[in-house]
Amino acid sequence: MPYTPVLATLGYVFSPCGTKVLMIHRNARPADPHFGKYNGLGGKLEPNEDVVSGLRRELREEAGIECEAVRLAGTISWPGFGKNGEDWFGFIFRVESFTGTPLESNPEGALEWVPVARVPELPLWDGDRYFLPLVFDRSAPPFHGVMPYRAGKPLSWSYTALG
Repeated sequence: MPYTPVLATLGYVFSPCGTKVLMIHRNARPADPHFGKYNGLGGKLEPNEDVVSGLRRELREEAGIECEAVRLAGTISWPGFGKNGEDWFGFIFRVESFTGTPLESNPEGALEWVPVARVPELPLWDGDRYFLPLVFDRSAPPFHGVMPYRAGKPLSWSYTALG
């Protein structure tokens, strides 16, 4: 059967000093499968949209900011990640500079500047704990990973780093 995942972007916006990251606290809709969790910003690509344009659109919509310096941190294939077992494929970005003032919230929840060192203490998707160290390490080469999910939990994690 062909692999036809949902294509998405996930961006981690860093403060000018690089010590904080803008996270969304998904606390606005109790029926949200991400309810209570913290996450980066992003979402599904639209037809005929490249991944960088999709990231920029999502950050404009979700945070009210414009990306200036964007770097691909890596990609992740998430077989079985969707609430109905759909496969997802994400392009993970570091947003190292932007213009505008981030919104305080959006329809999904509150936007918060979180010290990078505190992110592991937050309620995250379990799988985020595997790849976020690669995203937060500015010297890490791009990575390409696979993280199969079942019933909302990661089954394994493997990746290849370039460089």
